Amino acid sequence: MTRKNEESVDRLKRRYRRLAARVAKLGPVLQGTITQRTIVRDDPADPEEQKIYGPYYQWTWKRNAKTVTVNLSASQAKTYQKAIDNHRKLEEILQEMRELSLAILDKTTRGVRKRKRNE
Repeated sequence: MTRKNEESVDRLKRRYRRLAARVAKLGPVLQGTITQRTIVRDDPADPEEQKIYGPYYQWTWKRNAKTVTVNLSASQAKTYQKAIDNHRKLEEILQEMRELSLAILDKTTRGVRKRKRNE
């Protein structure tokens, strides 16, 4: 490996370690979506008016290929949304870590020699 290549690999490894440190600081992570719902119905006391119920918060995610929905309080919704945001950040960081890993491995390992083409 050349000196320039070693510096490049060192730079890639430093970037990888910084990303790993960011992962460690994320906090709780959850998959899914928070939905805020309100229900509008005719007021039973006054049919000319409508009554608004809510807002209600629902967390939806997949478990074993099936959609699961859980009702949340307003304070839970805020906390769960932060965990969902953390999950999205984690996925972005992981994608970058995968790309860096490939670059590091390409630079530090020897591949199969290609045969020369006969012309």
